[in-house]
Amino acid sequence: MTTGTVQAPFARIGRLLRDYPIIALLVLLVALIVLLQILNPGIINQRWIGNTIKFAIPLAMLAACQTFTMYTGGIDLSAAAVATITAFVMATQVPHLGDAAGIALALVPAVLIGLLNGFGVGICRVHPLIMTLGSGLIGIGCLQVYQRSTIATGSAIPPVLEWLGTGRTFWLPNGLWLFVPFAALMLFIQRRTGFGRLLYAVGANEGAARLSGLRTWQLYFALYTLSALIAGLTGLLYAGIIRTTSLSLVEPLLLPSVAAAVIGGTSIFGGRGSYAGTIVGALILTVLGTLLTLLQMPEGGRQIIFGGIILAVTAIYMRLTETG
Repeated sequence: MTTGTVQAPFARIGRLLRDYPIIALLVLLVALIVLLQILNPGIINQRWIGNTIKFAIPLAMLAACQTFTMYTGGIDLSAAAVATITAFVMATQVPHLGDAAGIALALVPAVLIGLLNGFGVGICRVHPLIMTLGSGLIGIGCLQVYQRSTIATGSAIPPVLEWLGTGRTFWLPNGLWLFVPFAALMLFIQRRTGFGRLLYAVGANEGAARLSGLRTWQLYFALYTLSALIAGLTGLLYAGIIRTTSLSLVEPLLLPSVAAAVIGGTSIFGGRGSYAGTIVGALILTVLGTLLTLLQMPEGGRQIIFGGIILAVTAIYMRLTETG
C-alpha cells in the first residue's frame, strides 16, 4: 500500500471538515455526552439538558465577541470586563432609576469602551490584543472607583433578568427566548449582510480591502462597538443567572469564550469561521466542565486537563482542515 493511498482518506476527511467543520464538532459533543452517560448512568435527563443549555448561553454570547473580531484577525479581551461593568452598573442603578432606565444606563459604559477599542484599533492602529486588554483593565479600574460610591446604596436584579436567567418554560431555560433571536441575528449579519462579508474580507487580506476602497477604520469602530454591546447584553443575562453581581462576575468566562470560538472553527488569523460552530463549541466546553466535575478533579487538575483538551482538539482540528 503506497503512502498516497494511506493519505488519501485523511485528505478526504480534511476536505470534508474544511467544507463542513460543524460535523466534527457535533461528533465530539455527542461523544462527550455518551461518555458522561457511561460514567454516570441516568445523568442525561431533561434537567441536565436544561442546566447545560442555561450555562452555555452566556458563554456562547460572550464568544460571539471573539468570533466576530477574529474574523478580522483581532480579538476582544475586554469583553468580560465590559460584561462585568454593565452588570454591576445595572444592579446598582436599578434601585434608583427603575429597571428600564437602569439597564439603559448600564449599556453606556459598554458603548464607550467599544468606541475606545474602535478608535485604538482603527485609527491608532494598536494591535487588538493590546488595545482590548488595556481598555478592559481601564474599565475594571474605573469600576472599582465607582464601587466605592455605591457600597451603601444597595443593588437589585430586575425581575425580567431573573426570569430570563433562572426561569424555565417547560424544562428549557427561559434564556433561549433571548438567545435564539440573538443567534439568528448574528448568523444573519455574518452570512447575509455587507458588514459580515467585509469582516471576512479584512481578515483575509486587509491590504486588498483597503485598495478596494474600504475605510477599515469605520469597520473597526462598528465591529468593536457591536462587540461591546454584545458583551453588555451578556453581562445583564449573567447577572440574572447568578442573581448577584461583583467586580469579577464574568471574568471566568473570558478565556473559555476565546476557546469556544477557536474550537468552533474560527481562525485566529482571520478570514474564516462561523458563529454556528462557536455555539457548538460553547456546548462542548460546558459539557466538558460537567465531565471534569463528575470526575471530582481538583481545581489544578481541572485546569490542566481543560487546557490540554482544548489544545489537543484545536491542533487536531487545524491539522485535519489544512490537509489537502
